[in-house]
Parts: sequence; structure tokens; C-alpha cells
Amino acid sequence: MTHCILLNYDFTFLNVVNWKRALCLIAKGKVQVLAYSDRTVRTGEGLSVKIPTVLKLIKLIRTLYRARVPFSKKNILIRDGFACVYCGFQGGRLTIDHIIPKSRGGKDSFENCVACCVACNNRKASRTPREAGMVLKSPPWQPTISEFFRLKAMKLGIYDVLKELGIY
Repeated sequence: MTHCILLNYDFTFLNVVNWKRALCLIAKGKVQVLAYSDRTVRTGEGLSVKIPTVLKLIKLIRTLYRARVPFSKKNILIRDGFACVYCGFQGGRLTIDHIIPKSRGGKDSFENCVACCVACNNRKASRTPREAGMVLKSPPWQPTISEFFRLKAMKLGIYDVLKELGIY
């Protein structure tokens, strides 16, 4: 694992940091290590250092969460699991599709936009899914901050570690 989980003083999830940044935080005395990985790094002086997997800040950082997850293409792709909501295609180039097209007054919002492959987007064109004869596999929704953190943790592959710690 090249990423380390960074928790706030009260054990709330803050972020995922690179292992190099994690070692800098340890050296500065800003974090406490809760779990180590099996991997080690050799320094220039011949020392062997274990890479941490879970870090907890020593001081509480106030986090000012927005009321909502900001709307962006990246956040739509994360919400939809990087898969087309019409055909389920994964791994290729995905675009954002407006359920109610912008030409008909559709807005840029989580409730109106979905991840879509290029082929389905071209097939749907400037029509609604019903007019194009297409069905959404899952309806669009506005994720909350905690749902979004959970989705992000699952994508990074750290959800199981957070679940073992009792955070999720």
C-alpha cells in the first residue's frame, strides 16, 4: 500500500496521504502511528523504516465541511463507480450525460447528470432517456459528505482498513 490513511484526533477520516508525506509527518512529531504495513524503506544511511498504513493527528484540526459535495465531472464519476449508467461499461473514456439535455433547460447538478460512455452518449444525443429508448441502471442522486468519503475509500481500497478500525 503506497497510501496512508490520515485520521483526525477524534478518529474521523481526513484524507489519504502518500507514504513519503506520512514519514515527514512522523519525523515532525505531528502524528501517532496506529498501524504499520509489511513494507519497509531503506534510507541513505542504511536504516530500515516500516511504512505506516494508519496515522492519527496529535492535535485536533477543525474541519469545515461544506453542506454538499461540490459538483464536478470527477465527483460524478466517483459517485457512479466509473461505469456507464446505461450499459455498465467500465474502463474506457467516460463522459457526463445530462438526463434532461441542456438544450431543453437541463441544469448541471448531481440529480441531472450521470456517467456515460461515448457510444451511449452519442446514441442518446439531445433526447431524454425515454425518447431514446434507454434505461438508467441507477437513478442519479446527490451524495452526502459521508457517503462520498465512503465511496472514495472504497475506490482507493482502504475501506476494509477503516472498517477494522471502527470508523465505517
